[in-house]
Amino acid sequence: MTATDSLAGWLGARSDTQLVTLLQLRPDLAVPLPSSMAVLATRAEQRASVLRATEDLDTLEFAILEILVVHGVKHTDRDRPPLRRDELHVRLSGRVASTAIDDALEHLTARALVWTDDDELHVIPAAAEALPWPIGGATELPDALTEPEVIAALPELTPPERALLDKLAATGPRGRTRDAAPGTPADRPIQRLLALRLLHWIDDETVELPVTVGQVLRRELVTHPHALTPPEPCPAKYTPAEVNAVAAGEVGELLRHCAAVLDVLGQAPAPALRAGGLGVRELRRIAKQIGVEEPRAGLLVELLAAAKLLEKGVPEPPPEFDSTDDFWAPTPAVDAWLAAPPARRWVALAIAWLDLDRMPWMIGMRDANDKPLAALSLELRTPHAPRDRRAILDLLTECSSGTALDPADIGRVLAWRQPRRRRHFRPEVVEQTLAEAAAVGFVGRGALGSPARALLHGAATSAADAEAEMEAALPEPVDHVLVQADLTVIAPGPLTTDLQHRIALVADVESAGAATVYRLSESSVRRALDVGLTAAELHSLFAKHSRTPIPQALTYLIDDVARRHGQLRAGMAQSFIRSDDPALLAQVLSAPVASALALRTIAPTVAIAHAPLGELLEQLRAAGFAPAGEDSTGAIVDLRPRGARISARPGARQPYRPTPPSAEQLELLVAELRAGERAASARAGQAVRPDGTRTNTAATLALLQLAARVRRSVNIGYVDAQGVATQRVVEPLKVGNGQLDALDPVTGAVRHFTLHRIASVALLE
Repeated sequence: MTATDSLAGWLGARSDTQLVTLLQLRPDLAVPLPSSMAVLATRAEQRASVLRATEDLDTLEFAILEILVVHGVKHTDRDRPPLRRDELHVRLSGRVASTAIDDALEHLTARALVWTDDDELHVIPAAAEALPWPIGGATELPDALTEPEVIAALPELTPPERALLDKLAATGPRGRTRDAAPGTPADRPIQRLLALRLLHWIDDETVELPVTVGQVLRRELVTHPHALTPPEPCPAKYTPAEVNAVAAGEVGELLRHCAAVLDVLGQAPAPALRAGGLGVRELRRIAKQIGVEEPRAGLLVELLAAAKLLEKGVPEPPPEFDSTDDFWAPTPAVDAWLAAPPARRWVALAIAWLDLDRMPWMIGMRDANDKPLAALSLELRTPHAPRDRRAILDLLTECSSGTALDPADIGRVLAWRQPRRRRHFRPEVVEQTLAEAAAVGFVGRGALGSPARALLHGAATSAADAEAEMEAALPEPVDHVLVQADLTVIAPGPLTTDLQHRIALVADVESAGAATVYRLSESSVRRALDVGLTAAELHSLFAKHSRTPIPQALTYLIDDVARRHGQLRAGMAQSFIRSDDPALLAQVLSAPVASALALRTIAPTVAIAHAPLGELLEQLRAAGFAPAGEDSTGAIVDLRPRGARISARPGARQPYRPTPPSAEQLELLVAELRAGERAASARAGQAVRPDGTRTNTAATLALLQLAARVRRSVNIGYVDAQGVATQRVVEPLKVGNGQLDALDPVTGAVRHFTLHRIASVALLE
């Protein structure tokens, strides 16, 4: 009997490096630590473990498993040998290269799904249940309809026939019916479908839906189990500079829209639904105020929530209505994010999108109860979303820079590589994921940009590299504008931070894009004066930064608004108003707004009000006056509301991801496994099992001291502090002070064992 005539024997013959690789690929085998190779082999054959281990196998590897499974079913006689490696090559010759077969076998043996005895190949029995298609899909060349033939045949079906196929596609490929029996009238739906080869006959009461027909009906990519080589996509080529430019343009729009969403929700937090999401009406309000479509608004709020820039709770200051309810509002982290450079802001959003365990493109779709899926709701959570998103992007990273792939080609390649997950790569999923990637600035023209490649690299410095790449891709900020005669201001590119803040203060955005158009008006100029800017400073701003002559209309507008601005001053009594012109103050006191604000004079040029200062300014402006707020020194103050904030809950939306053991930890586990295996196979001589009595304890000490004197190995049963019992072979060196010092014969290290935890001792022959 050879050392590899069983899975346990084959595992025992593997090297330590190979066992470490096995535990890395199948970490469930190491928890808890197996006591012997037999225990490890038993775990490796368990159905649940095999299903997990086959998740990432490709079509060729599954085809090899199927060939081995079918061979084992057909040749159960022990006199018939298992399939040999050279026989497998003969069966697959002409369909796939020999090197690919050897690589696939190496992958399968590394996961202990296939084990070898010389050149004989053995398969784990549970592998038959892991196949992503019915047995025979890869070993028998199909005679079923092709995808074009299925698509051509479906429109000719009657409603009852189509309903039968849809039912089988949704519930399972096999169905029971009496109409499958011979002699059934040919005009019955089942008989017509059998004649059209849209169903397969199994027996007199069973029919089966072909795989290709089911995939077409479910709008999945049609995959062929017998296609043992990966599909070859048809790439499109662009220059890397063009790809980066398009991606950078999307990033500019993304950052602008995200800042607009934060501003909208800061001014008016959105009530949270009872289930925790964001209502359709609120999402529509946000989309309308920032000027985007509702699907994009949904993506923006999902990104901001994932980046901890939006949170649900009671904001500070609380809204004036229903203030005890939860609202969606910005977090304090928003201020630092808005002040950061554009490339750094993008990295924060990009990382959040990569790790987002949700699918924002599903917002608005109907659930099982025909209700629309709300943004930020729990129903959008999909645990496999980050893995599938990275699989799509990683396929693009394999291509050279500037290479774009068709979404259908991406789906076919991924379905071939991961047939167990092929439904995750439906055309709709791939297209929507790439659309999100384009909106977030990962791809341009369908190709992956340089910043995204750096971020997907996975190194510790990937975020810093991605920020540097995006900074280089973004257009250089400009320090000038073009003032037009119609009081519009054109920014020919992204403005410098300081200039952008000043222009946004004195003008309103009329249209955004590569060149942003601002509109100057009386209200926008007054807004700039309200925060403390003077007319001279506004004239200087445009004179310094405009590349076109300043139109006379702008000069008149600034001077006219500045002349009237601040003649009427407001303060707090709750609040007060004052004016150097008694006639102007008298005009205010005689207006209807005076009674609404409960104004009363305390001097010819001063009146006080019971209304808050903000309300006082708002109502006076609505009545046609132009007051300005001032502080105790008489200086103009900025009274614009800051916006609500909600403290982010640490870790509230972070999914749990266990940390896999390191290679060093797995090496220690393998060493423990080897020690247990040696202990289990060692032949014992004189043995003592302590029972707690003084005599028995003395016998244990005497046996250990004897082994130390004569340098004999012993097999000890030891229970560690966690209560885990193991067997190990050691060479005692010293016994004393309640401790055994012994040498591990494999590693050569001295180990220490507490005497009262030793459950048994046996001298080895």
